[in-house]
Amino acid sequence: MSVDTHSAHPPVTGPVTGEVPEDTSLALYRIMSTARKFEKRAYDLFLQNLVKGTTHLGIGQEAVAAGVAAAMRTDDYSFITYRGHNHLVARGTPLAPLMAELLGRDNGLMHGKGGSMHLIDAERGILGSYAIIGAQLVIANGAAWSAQYRGSDQVTVCFFGDGATNIGAFHEALNFAAIWNLPVVFVCENNLYMEYTRIDSVTAVDNPAADRAPAYGLPSVVIDGNDPDEVYLTARAAIERARAGGGPALIEAVTYRHGGHSRADPAKYRDPGEVRAWLEKDPLVTYRDRLTDRGVDPTVLDAIDAEALAQVDAATEEAKGGAWPDLSRLYTNVWSDGGHAWRTPSPTEHGGGLVP
Repeated sequence: MSVDTHSAHPPVTGPVTGEVPEDTSLALYRIMSTARKFEKRAYDLFLQNLVKGTTHLGIGQEAVAAGVAAAMRTDDYSFITYRGHNHLVARGTPLAPLMAELLGRDNGLMHGKGGSMHLIDAERGILGSYAIIGAQLVIANGAAWSAQYRGSDQVTVCFFGDGATNIGAFHEALNFAAIWNLPVVFVCENNLYMEYTRIDSVTAVDNPAADRAPAYGLPSVVIDGNDPDEVYLTARAAIERARAGGGPALIEAVTYRHGGHSRADPAKYRDPGEVRAWLEKDPLVTYRDRLTDRGVDPTVLDAIDAEALAQVDAATEEAKGGAWPDLSRLYTNVWSDGGHAWRTPSPTEHGGGLVP
């Protein structure tokens, strides 16, 4: 099958700016406020030894999740990283089962089998959070190809960190996405650090994702990942282009995690001045100021904050009240022989002969 990779649709060539409707702005603020409160609560529960396993928080990076999710259709697909709580909140995953999953309870999204790093909400198009760096990029291509093959007009959005840009899967995924003209948008959440190492100290280009995009026929797009309006408008343009058959896009959103790589990391390797400068760019604070400057009544935003906190409180209590998974859960969603018998019946089944 030949594929025409030369689309008539104009590419996204840089950050898209413009005015965002007030209802969309309030939705963006609501997502960010809820995500921030959810993750702060997750941190508190971790310190109480109630969160099972480690956690990788996206506090400070909420604008990326909010802006992109607001630009997506409800049946679009998301592939995310192990720093993925914000993205599930942004796509509407109920908070109680999400919190219960972090606590390892039976009322969690995966009945406690996934934990913080392995979250799935297929009902809302979230097809996994991946702990293997870069693994999701090539899998996202598969979902995008499926939509292309079925003619469903669904778009796949694949999130990854700056560290994944030095992984082979990043280059393989961009190459094949371009060759097959896939409806996929790659979003690099560049928080400047690949675990404990500054990305610019081990990367030959200034923008680890965007500067490599032209090698695969994609425009170089770098945006302010702490500006939810810029994220939303740029993502919307790329997603609409992909949905119309214009092919893949890559967006590098520069942002900053307020804490360490994980809860085990005090992040002492970061310069205190750098941290202070980025805290002044806190997307939740700066966006609230922008909305009030536009004429939004602060009491409206206070009400959103209060509602978000109430939802997190309720989710916490429901999660903590969940039962521990029964040991029988260990034997669900697995195949005992590790082989192919589950999909290839024996010759004696179905009256003899193999069933494809």
